[in-house]
Amino acid sequence: MSWLLENIVSIFPLSYKRDEPIIPLSVNYFPHRQCNYACQFCFHTTKNLEILPLEDAKRGLRMLADQGMKKLNISGGEPFLKPQFIGEVFRFCKEELGLESCSVVNNGSRVNEKWLDEYGQYLDVMAISCDSFEPETNVKQGRTENGRRKDHISRVFEVAQWCRERGIKVKINSVITANNWEEDMNEQIKELAPERWKVFQVLLLEGENTGESSLRDARSLVITDEQFKYFLERHQGQTCLVPESNEAMKDSYLNLDEKMRFLNCESGGKVPGRSILDVGVQEALKDSGWNEQMFVHRGGVFDWSRETGRAASEPGLDW
Repeated sequence: MSWLLENIVSIFPLSYKRDEPIIPLSVNYFPHRQCNYACQFCFHTTKNLEILPLEDAKRGLRMLADQGMKKLNISGGEPFLKPQFIGEVFRFCKEELGLESCSVVNNGSRVNEKWLDEYGQYLDVMAISCDSFEPETNVKQGRTENGRRKDHISRVFEVAQWCRERGIKVKINSVITANNWEEDMNEQIKELAPERWKVFQVLLLEGENTGESSLRDARSLVITDEQFKYFLERHQGQTCLVPESNEAMKDSYLNLDEKMRFLNCESGGKVPGRSILDVGVQEALKDSGWNEQMFVHRGGVFDWSRETGRAASEPGLDW
């Protein structure tokens, strides 16, 4: 992997001159905040239900592609509460923009085979959130619908199987908190056999899951760096494991909200900048607080295309 990082770092130098463009290689788009689950650690909570008209969203995505975006990830909220919207976004990104990778992070509860049959051909990676393989722990985390749904684990396995049948890569996302840091997930992860298992240390963000204006209070779920380390050591035999500590996570993502504004986390919250629809991509990127080097070193570039099995490409580079 070191040779790959060397090539990427050549694109992302340690510092930028003000007149040099930033390449938004991988963008996380949150088209809305609505969700049918109530995860206690969530740091993108429901504050409004706005969603852009599809044509406006397409215009913004084309602007990003023109500036070098190769991968689009949609998250939420629960993206599959707006299944046609995200499906048409993925179709546009593949057919019109020619993006290398489209992915979606979801809780699995609203995915169905009808959607996969219509739009699955435009999806490279299905990331399913699963924090525990103990039903009661998922309820405690809030990874349930109305606090009652207890079949989350079986849905994860079901959706993963549907995706494999259609050639879509499977990724599992787990948030490690005070509720699950002692759990042994080796057997279930081995059975699921995801391409990637992204393991996050629970993160506090002011105004989202901590502070007076937040809709969640995740302070009781915080774990120490040592506890997170113990969890990782327990699962070190899983070759698909990709750990992400608080330090690696906070400023290493380009997060685009429902108004196509980059969200800046440098101050410990999520401060929206100017919309790319109003000021253009490069001006909006100045508001993002994005740490390009941390993006690279946390493994932000990986084999993200189901068609080629290769990581991102760039003219003149053989990645």
